[in-house]
Amino acid sequence: MNLKTGRTIREIAIENPAAVRVFEALGIDYCCGGNRSLDEACRRASVPPDTALRLLAMAGRQSGPREDDWSGASLSELIAHIVEQHHSYVRREAARLFPMLDKAVARHGAAHPELKHIRDLFGPLADELFSHMMKEEHVLFPYLVRMETALHDGSRPPAATFGSIEFPISRMLAEHDDAGELLRQIRTVSSDFHPPEDACATYHALYHGLEEFERDLHRHVHLENNILFPRAFAMERESGQKEGVDDVRHDFPQ
Repeated sequence: MNLKTGRTIREIAIENPAAVRVFEALGIDYCCGGNRSLDEACRRASVPPDTALRLLAMAGRQSGPREDDWSGASLSELIAHIVEQHHSYVRREAARLFPMLDKAVARHGAAHPELKHIRDLFGPLADELFSHMMKEEHVLFPYLVRMETALHDGSRPPAATFGSIEFPISRMLAEHDDAGELLRQIRTVSSDFHPPEDACATYHALYHGLEEFERDLHRHVHLENNILFPRAFAMERESGQKEGVDDVRHDFPQ
């Protein structure tokens, strides 16, 4: 793996998916912050660049199958993985975490008001993600699959009601940023998911679940921001579909 501090986090994560685990351990944003250089990302995370380079080099020497490497998959394969793995995870875990939050607030909320704050943040986060995933599953993703299929068949992709994919993808990127900000607030309020000394088993399980939710969402957003969307843009340019769509009404769900 070619490691230089001037390379972007996105480039490193795509070249070696094992680097994602290093970024997670160091607290480096590799999804929404993927366009930052490694040097800048280290400064933001207060991590010595030499430490990051050493750990990334070790990750680069790992052997075995690269199960997390989606850089060579088709768009349809990657989309199916995102929906089946990550969208399903969000829905399943949100349904599990809400009752745990309610239980923790009822039992410990008086002594630990941060729990109610976390619940007040997690609700809007889940609402944002549910709406976001519906727009992807019912509008954007099916169009990307049709575009890819048409190119493979040598035909012209169908016109989209939203014009260029730049419009819906820019919306998806903004919503990723919004979700990331809510996650950062939850991490801060929860003291980096460290429960207090008097925490019960449910309290511990809740914080563990929230941290796992954050980790999965980071990987989810990484696949879209750093792999799926850039490849979709390249495919649209290749198809020539972007030409003449500037005047098309941007018909995309709010």
